[in-house]
Amino acid sequence: MTYHLESWEQRRQAALQILANGRLSRAAGSFMGQCVADASPLSDKQIDWFLTLAERAGVAVEAEQ
Repeated sequence: MTYHLESWEQRRQAALQILANGRLSRAAGSFMGQCVADASPLSDKQIDWFLTLAERAGVAVEAEQ
């Protein structure tokens, strides 16, 4: 499945997959937790970080920037 960051529910599901699949630093884990709990839009920098973490965890994510 490919998750789309524009949808908060899909972003939340992708973040949960990244948390489950990836080895994350404390900062990255905190950021993913924020993505699970907070529906606020992500900044361009946050989107880039999300995409990087998703790629490392093997989670397919798409974003419109």
